[in-house]
Amino acid sequence: MRTRFAPSPTGPLHLGHAYSAIVAHDMARAVGGQFLLRMEDTDLQRSKPEWDAQIIDDLTWLGLTWDGPVLRQSQQIRSYDVELKKLDDLGLLYPCSCSRADIRAALAAPQEGVAHELYPETCKHREMTTRQPGDALRLHLDRALDLFQGPLPQFMETGATFAGTHKITRDQAFSQIGDVVMSRKGEDIIAYFLASAIDDIRQGISHVVRGEDLFDFTQIQVILLSLLRMEIPIYHHHGLIRDENGKRLAKRDDARAISKYREDGATPQDVRTMVGL
Repeated sequence: MRTRFAPSPTGPLHLGHAYSAIVAHDMARAVGGQFLLRMEDTDLQRSKPEWDAQIIDDLTWLGLTWDGPVLRQSQQIRSYDVELKKLDDLGLLYPCSCSRADIRAALAAPQEGVAHELYPETCKHREMTTRQPGDALRLHLDRALDLFQGPLPQFMETGATFAGTHKITRDQAFSQIGDVVMSRKGEDIIAYFLASAIDDIRQGISHVVRGEDLFDFTQIQVILLSLLRMEIPIYHHHGLIRDENGKRLAKRDDARAISKYREDGATPQDVRTMVGL
């Protein structure tokens, strides 16, 4: 077993992060496996070296150890273009100039149960030759699904909420995924969920351990990995740590930052107890 913890260094480590890191760490160590640490810092504006250092310090304080050096996505930005070029060579990308406001205005109503706003395909007619500076690149989902012979790919989930084998269908893909952004607008920076999936394979991650709020991204990651002819890992989406009102803890909730608990005299075991471990 080979797991990883892959935070974005855009804020302090909080209880929810600590829980995810501990679960991934303990799952691997329990069977003599490996645990890796990766900083998903492709957001160059919001990612800060001081948060990177604080996260590492907090994880060390928690008693977690990882195998090998920390991988930082910002140090290999250009390498993702290789995979993006493969999708382009397959004819699966098109340029998009729509802003978020444009997309919201084009949507007649919100899609209930969808993790993100489905793109209304405003720029789907465009070819890559029409790309202008500032355009994003989107996946042409119809063409992508047409490349699969027979059933679409499937994946195995071992987390309690979604345990079992999940088979992706065309109707499901069109209603829940749509033409997602592969490269962000105005930048040659790959979308985080594609970079994350690629690095999971590059690092030999056997089990992707993360919060169940990220489960809905698994379908598109599995489709993209299959298109790139990469192996599909096993996924394990664990429950979320919530406050007394049932609200998911977020980075902006500084009162629950691990560093704050440390300042108040908490021990690593106290943190484990607070998250139910």
